[in-house]
Amino acid sequence: MLLLDAFSPAPRTVRMYLAEKGLTIPMRQVDVFAGENRLPPYLAHNPAGQTPALLLDDGRAIAESIAIMEYLEERHPDPPLIGATPEQRAATRQWQRRVELNITENIHNAYHYAEGLPRFRDRIPVAPEAADGLKRVAQDRLAWLDKMLDGRAFIVGDRFTIADIWLYVWLDFADSVGQPFDRGLRSLAPWFARVAARPSAQASLHPACKPGGIRG
Repeated sequence: MLLLDAFSPAPRTVRMYLAEKGLTIPMRQVDVFAGENRLPPYLAHNPAGQTPALLLDDGRAIAESIAIMEYLEERHPDPPLIGATPEQRAATRQWQRRVELNITENIHNAYHYAEGLPRFRDRIPVAPEAADGLKRVAQDRLAWLDKMLDGRAFIVGDRFTIADIWLYVWLDFADSVGQPFDRGLRSLAPWFARVAARPSAQASLHPACKPGGIRG
């Protein structure tokens, strides 16, 4: 296998997952800042032009971070980061979807339309007028999530899962691009600090990360 990696939040979620699992997969860097992911030969592997992508030994490719982590989890189930039972896996998927659809997709698109606009305006359809609204929705949904996390060590109760990885990486990225979350949220703030203290959080940062720069 070969992981087509990049300096970006979605690939970082896979790197953090690998660090938590103690797995090592050969990686090749894709320069997303130069738009390499939008050109051949990358598009031959992933026509969607997004990173990361996992190349299998038979030549097939798996794209989308969550799909990659799901695939690796089936091959390497221990320690479980999705769940050890059908019920645990369903709960993890439920919470990851809540986080992604309500929060991180809004952060992601707001970045495309505001802070990242100079980079993305010629690559994808953009709607600068939507950026402020998306940011407000993300902040509202973080407050919504904060209430549901009351008394929990992690998003899925006492289990650290890919739902924690997903939200942590995107909130760390958001902090670095001018979209910080409210540190007064009584459950979310300590949760964030708890995850940030895990060795995988620092280990997953891309080597190109600079102090004060984008974290991905």
